[in-house]
Amino acid sequence: MRIVKAALAVFVFVCAAALLDAQRISNIRVKQDEELCYYTITFDLEGLASKQYQVTALPRKGGRELKDARYFRGEGITQPCFPGRDRQLFWNPLLEGEEPQGWQFGLSAVVSDWVYVEGGSLMMGSNDGEDDEKPVHKVTVSPFWIGKYEVTQAEWKEVMNSNPSYWKGDQLPVEQVNWFDAVDYCNKLSIKEGLTPCYSGSGKYITCDWTANGYRLPTEAEWEFAAREGVKDKGYMYSASNDINSVAWYWDNAGKQTHSVGSKAANELGIYDMSGNVWEWCWDWYDEGYYAKSPGLDPRGADSGSYRVLRGGSWLNDDNFCRVANRFIFNPDCSYNNFGFRVSRAK
Repeated sequence: MRIVKAALAVFVFVCAAALLDAQRISNIRVKQDEELCYYTITFDLEGLASKQYQVTALPRKGGRELKDARYFRGEGITQPCFPGRDRQLFWNPLLEGEEPQGWQFGLSAVVSDWVYVEGGSLMMGSNDGEDDEKPVHKVTVSPFWIGKYEVTQAEWKEVMNSNPSYWKGDQLPVEQVNWFDAVDYCNKLSIKEGLTPCYSGSGKYITCDWTANGYRLPTEAEWEFAAREGVKDKGYMYSASNDINSVAWYWDNAGKQTHSVGSKAANELGIYDMSGNVWEWCWDWYDEGYYAKSPGLDPRGADSGSYRVLRGGSWLNDDNFCRVANRFIFNPDCSYNNFGFRVSRAK
């Protein structure tokens, strides 16, 4: 089989506007098989060594983007890969019923440990839970990205050059981190990846710039919306199921320790461990009566307080604490071996 350059000029457009990480696509080469007409797109991908990326090439021609094609269903030609040289994507336009010559490609990449959560509304809280889970009230959440997994020790070490965790293991969730540690991680990760940090200030006076493109902790509403599977919410007690053993590491099955992230079933959005394993810090100041006065759009908690909110339960807790509606609070400067977090980012 002989590989030659396409008969018509082939250009590659690198899309950087929507990247979720400090990746860079370079050294792009496009060739087309003379006989079979398929394209080979070769490129180098730079990024964090611990991250896997989803690289997408979207064919373009004459100002037209090829979407909703037969095989890639509007998502483009995608390939998961780790950073390195000579990564490749392949596409045969004949399979899509398209003219084979003269295609250009828009390349983009996102870290594949992220889940895009479409905006929508949820009935937040529970009438069967604790007093601070009432009243059940409707809130609308704007689109956002959230980590598929709790932040791991490998990820923490890459940014913070330390590991505070009691149980050691790269794929175990980082724990023994307080709320301030989590905020510090978000800012340092943002800076490392060339993004604008969300947080400024110190102590009780830390503020969040909600327009910044950096990393941050999810709000309680975002966390519960993601745990309830967004607009796909089926009313489960735990994230993804009413069977806690299928989705959560908790007191009855965890053996008194944390477990590798993603080792239980994901919810329908593809997010893991939103019930159990470690508690997850959220942005919000705690207010027991906040639900009765919560704004309907993007609630972000009380303006001030003494405690920050954690969600999801942990290996140390029984099933009641692992419910998606359960709210837990603690001093933001306290850390335990069942306290961790996951990160989010604005759309």
